[in-house]
Amino acid sequence: MYAMVAPRDNAPPDNAPPQDDLLWARSIHYSHSGSPGLIGVSMGVRAGEILAVTGPRGSGKTTLLRCLSGQLRPEQGEVWFNSVPVHTMGALARERLRRDRFGWIGPEPQLLPELRVWENAALPLLIAGATHRSAKRAACEWLDRLDIGAFARKHPSALNRAESQRVALARALAGEPVVIFADEPTAPLHRAERALLLRTLTTAARSHEITVLLATHDEETAAVADRRFALLDGRAATAAAAAAPQTSFPQPPEDQAACSLSA
Repeated sequence: MYAMVAPRDNAPPDNAPPQDDLLWARSIHYSHSGSPGLIGVSMGVRAGEILAVTGPRGSGKTTLLRCLSGQLRPEQGEVWFNSVPVHTMGALARERLRRDRFGWIGPEPQLLPELRVWENAALPLLIAGATHRSAKRAACEWLDRLDIGAFARKHPSALNRAESQRVALARALAGEPVVIFADEPTAPLHRAERALLLRTLTTAARSHEITVLLATHDEETAAVADRRFALLDGRAATAAAAAAPQTSFPQPPEDQAACSLSA
């Protein structure tokens, strides 16, 4: 379905992303109400790779993940998924792409209180048209792997914060995504719960060949990744360092190079 989308302005083949990158961005810019969010960011991630997008709060990590996942359209630049230009897609095509190929987990579980736990985990499958039985089976399999299968028929109000976050991870995994975007998924968790969530995410990624973009400012969380891509003030950290003004101090004349105080 997506392979039929033509590159913008009939771009020649050499404008396409590197063949070994599943997801790729070139010189993307995005601003929030006039304030720069991303400034000329270029990066790529290979199929099956776990990439940690690191940087302090406000560095542009969430904005980058939202641009790469099609939630936001860059104001300038290109985003490619599987050699298809996401930046040329309309809103409906990007929504289908997110539903069919991507999973998302953020710092907040965002569970629907009126639905039972298994229904929350199965929601993307049900929206995509899966049968009730197959959606429930897939959701419950992941709930069991995350040690919360016993809560499947309960409502989110019966869960604590860590359990709710595990349901959100089950929801991201149940649809068998090609890419999972994990935006600070461990931020609200204590260390033991953080370790469980990361272990399940990384094990699933390895066994199912899922590509993971993991945004975090936490060193222990970033350590599970194969590679890191650092952001600083909306730029790749290397570019931000090169763009930073160099402060130099004037050197005193040679005859004033030494100064002594005497009592």
